[in-house]
Amino acid sequence: MAVTIIVGSQWGDEGKGKIVDFLAKNVTVVVRYQGGGNAGHTVIVDGRKTVFHLIPSGILQKKICILGNGMVINPEGLLKEVEEIEKLGIDIKKYLFISDRAHVIFHRHRQQDKHENVNRIGSTGQGIGPSYTDKFARVGTRMIDLLEKKSSSKFIAKFKSNIVDTSALLAKINRQKKEIILEGAQGTLLDIDHGTYPFVTSSNSTSGGALTGSGIGPMEVCNVFGIAKAYTTRVGNGPFPTELSNKTGEFLRTQGKEFGATTGRPRRCGWLDLVILRYAVRINSLSGWIVTKLDILSNLPKIKVCLYYKYKGKKLYDFPASLKVLQNCRPVYREFSGWKDLGKVKSFASLPKNSQKYLRFLEKETETPIKYLSFGQDRNQIIRL
Repeated sequence: MAVTIIVGSQWGDEGKGKIVDFLAKNVTVVVRYQGGGNAGHTVIVDGRKTVFHLIPSGILQKKICILGNGMVINPEGLLKEVEEIEKLGIDIKKYLFISDRAHVIFHRHRQQDKHENVNRIGSTGQGIGPSYTDKFARVGTRMIDLLEKKSSSKFIAKFKSNIVDTSALLAKINRQKKEIILEGAQGTLLDIDHGTYPFVTSSNSTSGGALTGSGIGPMEVCNVFGIAKAYTTRVGNGPFPTELSNKTGEFLRTQGKEFGATTGRPRRCGWLDLVILRYAVRINSLSGWIVTKLDILSNLPKIKVCLYYKYKGKKLYDFPASLKVLQNCRPVYREFSGWKDLGKVKSFASLPKNSQKYLRFLEKETETPIKYLSFGQDRNQIIRL
Protein backbone atom coordinates (compact mmCIF):
# COMPACT_ATOMS: atom_id res chain seq x y z
CA MET A 1 0.00 0.00 0.00
CA ALA A 2 1.46 3.35 -1.02
CA VAL A 3 0.30 5.72 1.72
CA THR A 4 1.63 9.29 1.86
CA ILE A 5 0.97 11.52 4.86
CA ILE A 6 0.82 15.27 4.33
CA VAL A 7 1.32 17.38 7.46
CA GLY A 8 1.69 21.06 8.20
CA SER A 9 5.11 21.76 9.69
CA GLN A 10 4.48 25.12 11.33
CA TRP A 11 1.28 26.63 12.79
CA GLY A 12 -0.92 25.60 9.87
CA ASP A 13 -1.85 27.66 6.80
CA GLU A 14 1.14 26.28 4.90
CA GLY A 15 -0.80 25.62 1.69
CA LYS A 16 -1.89 22.00 2.19
CA GLY A 17 -5.02 22.40 0.07
CA LYS A 18 -3.13 23.28 -3.10
CA ILE A 19 -0.54 20.56 -2.53
CA VAL A 20 -3.11 17.82 -1.92
CA ASP A 21 -5.06 18.92 -4.98
CA PHE A 22 -1.85 18.64 -7.05
CA LEU A 23 -0.74 15.28 -5.67
CA ALA A 24 -4.26 13.84 -5.84
CA LYS A 25 -3.97 13.53 -9.62
CA ASN A 26 -2.03 10.31 -9.17
CA VAL A 27 -3.83 8.69 -6.22
CA THR A 28 -7.11 6.90 -5.63
CA VAL A 29 -8.13 8.21 -2.21
CA VAL A 30 -7.58 11.30 -0.07
CA VAL A 31 -8.38 11.00 3.65
CA ARG A 32 -8.83 13.89 6.06
CA TYR A 33 -7.84 12.38 9.39
CA GLN A 34 -8.53 15.00 12.12
CA GLY A 35 -10.05 18.35 12.98
CA GLY A 36 -13.27 19.90 11.78
CA GLY A 37 -14.59 22.98 10.03
CA ASN A 38 -11.95 25.19 11.64
CA ALA A 39 -9.57 24.29 8.83
CA GLY A 40 -9.45 26.26 5.60
CA HIS A 41 -7.78 24.82 2.51
CA THR A 42 -7.82 27.04 -0.59
CA VAL A 43 -7.36 25.90 -4.19
CA ILE A 44 -7.38 28.20 -7.22
CA VAL A 45 -8.16 26.61 -10.59
CA ASP A 46 -8.27 28.80 -13.72
CA GLY A 47 -8.70 31.86 -11.51
CA ARG A 48 -11.60 30.38 -9.53
CA LYS A 49 -11.08 30.05 -5.78
CA THR A 50 -12.57 27.14 -3.85
CA VAL A 51 -12.25 27.01 -0.06
CA PHE A 52 -12.57 23.67 1.71
CA HIS A 53 -13.25 23.31 5.42
CA LEU A 54 -14.04 19.61 5.79
CA ILE A 55 -13.79 17.86 2.43
CA PRO A 56 -10.29 17.10 1.10
CA SER A 57 -9.33 19.22 -1.90
CA GLY A 58 -8.83 15.98 -3.85
CA ILE A 59 -12.55 16.18 -4.61
CA LEU A 60 -11.70 18.63 -7.42
CA GLN A 61 -9.72 15.83 -9.06
CA LYS A 62 -12.78 13.58 -8.66
CA LYS A 63 -11.00 11.22 -6.29
CA ILE A 64 -12.56 9.23 -3.47
CA CYS A 65 -12.51 11.51 -0.42
CA ILE A 66 -12.92 10.22 3.11
CA LEU A 67 -13.74 12.10 6.31
CA GLY A 68 -11.93 9.91 8.82
CA ASN A 69 -12.85 8.68 12.27
CA GLY A 70 -10.51 11.24 13.86
CA MET A 71 -12.66 14.13 12.67
CA VAL A 72 -15.48 16.03 14.37
CA ILE A 73 -18.12 17.06 11.83
CA ASN A 74 -20.82 19.70 11.83
CA PRO A 75 -23.53 18.22 9.53
CA GLU A 76 -24.92 21.65 8.66
CA GLY A 77 -21.50 22.95 7.70
CA LEU A 78 -20.79 19.86 5.61
CA LEU A 79 -24.07 20.25 3.72
CA LYS A 80 -23.20 23.86 2.86
CA GLU A 81 -19.78 22.81 1.61
CA VAL A 82 -21.31 20.01 -0.44
CA GLU A 83 -23.73 22.43 -2.09
CA GLU A 84 -20.82 24.60 -3.27
CA ILE A 85 -18.96 21.59 -4.67
CA GLU A 86 -22.05 20.30 -6.46
CA LYS A 87 -22.27 23.66 -8.26
CA LEU A 88 -18.99 22.64 -9.93
CA GLY A 89 -20.74 19.65 -11.48
CA ILE A 90 -19.24 17.06 -9.14
CA ASP A 91 -21.46 14.16 -8.05
CA ILE A 92 -20.51 14.32 -4.39
CA LYS A 93 -22.23 11.06 -3.36
CA LYS A 94 -20.09 9.17 -5.83
CA TYR A 95 -16.85 10.30 -4.21
CA LEU A 96 -17.43 11.30 -0.56
CA PHE A 97 -17.51 8.77 2.30
CA ILE A 98 -17.81 9.54 6.02
CA SER A 99 -16.50 7.38 8.83
CA ASP A 100 -19.24 5.89 10.98
CA ARG A 101 -16.89 6.49 13.92
CA ALA A 102 -16.41 10.25 13.32
CA HIS A 103 -17.96 12.45 16.01
CA VAL A 104 -20.73 14.98 15.49
CA ILE A 105 -20.66 18.69 16.31
CA PHE A 106 -23.98 20.04 17.52
CA HIS A 107 -25.27 23.59 17.98
CA ARG A 108 -24.56 23.41 21.71
CA HIS A 109 -20.88 22.72 20.99
CA ARG A 110 -20.61 25.84 18.84
CA GLN A 111 -22.34 27.98 21.45
CA GLN A 112 -20.11 26.66 24.20
CA ASP A 113 -17.01 27.28 22.10
CA LYS A 114 -17.92 30.89 21.36
CA HIS A 115 -18.58 31.68 25.00
CA GLU A 116 -15.56 29.96 26.52
CA ASN A 117 -12.60 29.85 24.19
CA VAL A 118 -12.52 32.45 21.43
CA ASN A 119 -10.68 35.20 23.28
CA ARG A 120 -8.59 32.94 25.48
CA ILE A 121 -6.86 30.72 22.91
CA GLY A 122 -7.92 32.15 19.55
CA SER A 123 -10.49 29.46 18.72
CA THR A 124 -12.59 29.87 15.56
CA GLY A 125 -15.74 29.15 17.59
CA GLN A 126 -16.73 26.21 15.38
CA GLY A 127 -17.41 23.84 18.28
CA ILE A 128 -14.33 21.73 17.64
CA GLY A 129 -12.93 21.72 21.20
CA PRO A 130 -16.23 21.03 23.00
CA SER A 131 -16.98 18.15 20.62
CA TYR A 132 -13.58 16.58 21.26
CA THR A 133 -14.13 17.13 24.99
CA ASP A 134 -17.33 15.08 24.78
CA LYS A 135 -15.50 12.44 22.75
CA PHE A 136 -12.80 11.91 25.36
CA ALA A 137 -15.30 12.13 28.21
CA ARG A 138 -17.06 9.27 26.39
CA VAL A 139 -20.35 11.10 26.10
CA GLY A 140 -20.04 12.14 22.43
CA THR A 141 -22.25 11.23 19.51
CA ARG A 142 -20.78 9.39 16.53
CA MET A 143 -22.13 9.15 13.00
CA ILE A 144 -23.16 5.55 13.65
CA ASP A 145 -25.32 6.80 16.52
CA LEU A 146 -27.20 9.13 14.16
CA LEU A 147 -27.85 6.20 11.83
CA GLU A 148 -29.07 3.93 14.61
CA LYS A 149 -31.39 6.65 15.93
CA LYS A 150 -32.92 6.74 12.44
CA SER A 151 -32.57 10.50 12.26
CA SER A 152 -34.73 12.16 9.64
CA SER A 153 -32.35 15.12 9.22
CA LYS A 154 -31.48 16.41 5.76
CA PHE A 155 -27.90 15.32 6.34
CA ILE A 156 -28.77 11.69 7.09
CA ALA A 157 -31.29 11.59 4.25
CA LYS A 158 -28.55 12.63 1.83
CA PHE A 159 -25.60 10.65 3.17
CA LYS A 160 -27.05 7.56 4.84
CA SER A 161 -25.43 5.21 2.34
CA ASN A 162 -22.12 7.13 2.46
CA ILE A 163 -21.58 6.75 6.22
CA VAL A 164 -19.51 3.57 6.38
CA ASP A 165 -16.61 1.81 8.08
CA THR A 166 -13.96 3.79 6.22
CA SER A 167 -11.09 1.83 7.78
CA ALA A 168 -12.49 -1.30 6.13
CA LEU A 169 -12.91 0.61 2.88
CA LEU A 170 -9.25 1.67 3.03
CA ALA A 171 -8.21 -1.94 3.72
CA LYS A 172 -10.06 -3.01 0.56
CA ILE A 173 -8.23 -0.33 -1.41
CA ASN A 174 -5.01 -1.57 0.19
CA ARG A 175 -5.55 -5.02 -1.29
CA GLN A 176 -5.94 -3.40 -4.70
CA LYS A 177 -2.53 -1.70 -4.25
CA LYS A 178 -3.93 1.79 -4.86
CA GLU A 179 -2.29 4.99 -3.62
CA ILE A 180 -3.68 6.98 -0.69
CA ILE A 181 -3.00 10.42 0.76
CA LEU A 182 -3.69 11.14 4.43
CA GLU A 183 -4.30 14.88 4.78
CA GLY A 184 -4.06 16.77 8.06
CA ALA A 185 -5.58 20.07 9.06
CA GLN A 186 -3.64 22.74 11.02
CA GLY A 187 0.07 22.11 11.67
CA THR A 188 2.64 20.50 13.95
CA LEU A 189 2.71 23.39 16.45
CA LEU A 190 -1.07 23.22 16.81
CA ASP A 191 -1.01 19.53 17.79
CA ILE A 192 -2.70 18.93 21.15
CA ASP A 193 0.34 17.01 22.47
CA HIS A 194 3.28 18.56 20.63
CA GLY A 195 2.15 22.12 19.93
CA THR A 196 2.34 25.38 21.87
CA TYR A 197 -0.18 24.21 24.46
CA PRO A 198 -2.75 25.56 25.35
CA PHE A 199 -2.70 27.64 22.14
CA VAL A 200 -3.37 24.56 20.05
CA THR A 201 -6.17 22.68 18.35
CA SER A 202 -7.97 19.78 20.04
CA SER A 203 -6.59 16.86 18.04
CA ASN A 204 -3.34 15.32 16.83
CA SER A 205 -2.45 17.13 13.62
CA THR A 206 0.94 15.39 13.38
CA SER A 207 1.67 12.18 11.46
CA GLY A 208 0.81 9.97 14.44
CA GLY A 209 -2.71 11.35 14.30
CA ALA A 210 -2.93 10.34 10.65
CA LEU A 211 -2.86 6.68 11.61
CA THR A 212 -5.32 6.77 14.50
CA GLY A 213 -7.55 9.21 12.62
CA SER A 214 -7.84 7.04 9.52
CA GLY A 215 -7.62 3.47 10.80
CA ILE A 216 -4.46 2.68 8.82
CA GLY A 217 -1.50 0.89 10.40
CA PRO A 218 2.04 2.36 10.47
CA MET A 219 3.59 -0.31 8.23
CA GLU A 220 1.52 0.93 5.29
CA VAL A 221 3.12 4.40 5.18
CA CYS A 222 5.82 5.04 2.56
CA ASN A 223 6.28 8.82 2.80
CA VAL A 224 5.61 11.66 5.20
CA PHE A 225 5.85 15.07 3.56
CA GLY A 226 6.01 18.21 5.65
CA ILE A 227 4.65 21.37 4.10
CA ALA A 228 6.47 24.52 5.14
CA LYS A 229 6.13 28.10 4.04
CA ALA A 230 9.36 29.83 3.07
CA TYR A 231 8.60 32.07 6.05
CA THR A 232 6.44 31.56 9.15
CA THR A 233 2.88 32.54 10.04
CA ARG A 234 0.40 31.84 12.78
CA VAL A 235 -3.18 32.84 13.57
CA GLY A 236 -4.46 33.53 17.05
CA ASN A 237 -2.70 33.90 20.37
CA GLY A 238 0.48 32.33 21.69
CA PRO A 239 4.27 32.76 21.47
CA PHE A 240 5.94 33.33 18.09
CA PRO A 241 9.74 33.82 18.42
CA THR A 242 10.45 35.07 14.86
CA GLU A 243 7.38 37.32 14.55
CA LEU A 244 7.95 40.60 12.71
CA SER A 245 5.87 43.47 14.04
CA ASN A 246 7.23 45.91 11.50
CA LYS A 247 7.12 46.84 7.81
CA THR A 248 8.69 43.54 6.77
CA GLY A 249 5.98 41.61 8.59
CA GLU A 250 3.33 43.74 6.90
CA PHE A 251 5.04 43.16 3.55
CA LEU A 252 4.82 39.38 4.02
CA ARG A 253 1.18 39.63 5.10
CA THR A 254 0.21 41.79 2.13
CA GLN A 255 2.23 39.97 -0.53
CA GLY A 256 1.27 36.55 0.80
CA LYS A 257 -2.42 37.44 1.28
CA GLU A 258 -2.06 36.14 4.81
CA PHE A 259 -5.64 36.17 6.03
CA GLY A 260 -7.43 33.12 7.43
CA ALA A 261 -9.50 31.13 4.95
CA THR A 262 -12.05 30.31 7.65
CA THR A 263 -12.18 33.50 9.71
CA GLY A 264 -10.50 36.15 7.57
CA ARG A 265 -8.26 37.02 10.51
CA PRO A 266 -4.88 38.57 9.59
CA ARG A 267 -2.03 36.15 10.17
CA ARG A 268 1.01 37.08 12.19
CA CYS A 269 4.14 36.85 9.99
CA GLY A 270 7.82 36.25 10.67
CA TRP A 271 11.07 34.78 9.37
CA LEU A 272 11.58 31.09 8.73
CA ASP A 273 12.34 29.23 11.96
CA LEU A 274 14.63 26.20 11.72
CA VAL A 275 14.07 25.30 15.38
CA ILE A 276 10.46 24.65 14.43
CA LEU A 277 11.31 22.79 11.23
CA ARG A 278 13.84 20.50 12.91
CA TYR A 279 11.19 19.77 15.53
CA ALA A 280 8.67 18.95 12.79
CA VAL A 281 11.15 16.54 11.20
CA ARG A 282 11.60 14.70 14.47
CA ILE A 283 7.95 14.60 15.56
CA ASN A 284 6.59 13.53 12.17
CA SER A 285 9.48 11.41 10.79
CA LEU A 286 9.49 13.60 7.69
CA SER A 287 10.92 12.04 4.55
CA GLY A 288 10.79 15.26 2.55
CA TRP A 289 9.76 18.91 2.41
CA ILE A 290 7.22 20.65 0.24
CA VAL A 291 8.13 24.34 0.41
CA THR A 292 5.45 26.89 -0.46
CA LYS A 293 5.33 30.64 -1.13
CA LEU A 294 9.00 31.14 -1.94
CA ASP A 295 7.87 33.86 -4.37
CA ILE A 296 6.52 35.99 -1.50
CA LEU A 297 10.08 36.63 -0.32
CA SER A 298 11.03 38.13 -3.69
CA ASN A 299 12.21 41.75 -3.73
CA LEU A 300 13.31 41.79 -0.10
CA PRO A 301 16.93 43.07 0.11
CA LYS A 302 17.81 40.75 2.99
CA ILE A 303 16.16 37.58 4.26
CA LYS A 304 16.75 36.01 7.65
CA VAL A 305 16.48 32.45 8.94
CA CYS A 306 16.41 31.55 12.64
CA LEU A 307 19.16 29.02 13.46
CA TYR A 308 18.49 28.61 17.17
CA TYR A 309 17.09 30.44 20.20
CA LYS A 310 19.04 32.05 23.01
CA TYR A 311 17.58 31.84 26.49
CA LYS A 312 19.47 33.04 29.57
CA GLY A 313 22.77 32.75 27.70
CA LYS A 314 22.11 29.21 26.48
CA LYS A 315 21.60 28.08 22.89
CA LEU A 316 18.36 26.17 22.29
CA TYR A 317 18.23 24.00 19.17
CA ASP A 318 15.25 21.94 20.37
CA PHE A 319 11.78 23.47 20.57
CA PRO A 320 10.91 23.99 24.27
CA ALA A 321 7.65 22.95 25.92
CA SER A 322 7.60 25.96 28.26
CA LEU A 323 5.63 28.97 27.06
CA LYS A 324 7.58 31.08 29.53
CA VAL A 325 10.83 30.06 27.84
CA LEU A 326 9.40 30.62 24.35
CA GLN A 327 8.14 34.08 25.24
CA ASN A 328 11.60 35.07 26.44
CA CYS A 329 13.68 33.44 23.71
CA ARG A 330 15.76 35.53 21.35
CA PRO A 331 16.05 34.10 17.84
CA VAL A 332 19.56 34.04 16.40
CA TYR A 333 19.57 34.55 12.64
CA ARG A 334 21.57 33.74 9.53
CA GLU A 335 21.14 36.46 6.91
CA PHE A 336 20.82 35.84 3.16
CA SER A 337 20.91 38.23 0.23
CA GLY A 338 17.53 38.56 -1.44
CA TRP A 339 16.46 38.08 -5.03
CA LYS A 340 14.17 39.73 -7.53
CA ASP A 341 11.09 38.01 -8.98
CA LEU A 342 11.43 34.27 -9.50
CA GLY A 343 10.44 34.59 -13.15
CA LYS A 344 9.25 31.52 -15.05
CA VAL A 345 10.17 28.66 -12.77
CA LYS A 346 10.56 25.41 -14.70
CA SER A 347 13.14 23.69 -12.54
CA PHE A 348 15.35 24.24 -9.52
CA ALA A 349 18.14 25.36 -11.84
CA SER A 350 15.93 28.14 -13.23
CA LEU A 351 15.57 29.78 -9.81
CA PRO A 352 17.66 32.84 -8.89
CA LYS A 353 20.96 31.73 -7.34
CA ASN A 354 20.24 33.40 -4.00
CA SER A 355 16.94 31.55 -3.65
CA GLN A 356 18.74 28.28 -4.46
CA LYS A 357 21.20 28.97 -1.61
CA TYR A 358 18.27 29.69 0.71
CA LEU A 359 16.58 26.38 -0.09
CA ARG A 360 19.76 24.31 0.08
CA PHE A 361 20.50 25.80 3.50
CA LEU A 362 17.05 24.68 4.69
CA GLU A 363 17.76 21.14 3.48
CA LYS A 364 21.19 21.03 5.11
CA GLU A 365 20.10 22.37 8.48
CA THR A 366 17.08 20.05 8.74
CA GLU A 367 18.82 17.04 7.11
CA THR A 368 15.71 16.59 4.98
CA PRO A 369 15.43 16.98 1.20
CA ILE A 370 12.98 19.28 -0.58
CA LYS A 371 10.75 17.19 -2.85
CA TYR A 372 8.43 19.85 -4.25
CA LEU A 373 8.43 23.62 -4.52
CA SER A 374 5.17 25.58 -4.77
CA PHE A 375 4.91 29.19 -5.85
CA GLY A 376 2.05 31.40 -7.00
CA GLN A 377 -1.61 30.59 -6.45
CA ASP A 378 -2.59 28.39 -9.39
CA ARG A 379 -2.76 24.63 -8.90
CA ASN A 380 -0.10 23.94 -11.54
CA GLN A 381 2.56 26.29 -10.14
CA ILE A 382 4.49 23.45 -8.52
CA ILE A 383 7.77 21.82 -9.54
CA ARG A 384 9.37 18.58 -8.44
CA LEU A 385 13.00 18.73 -7.37
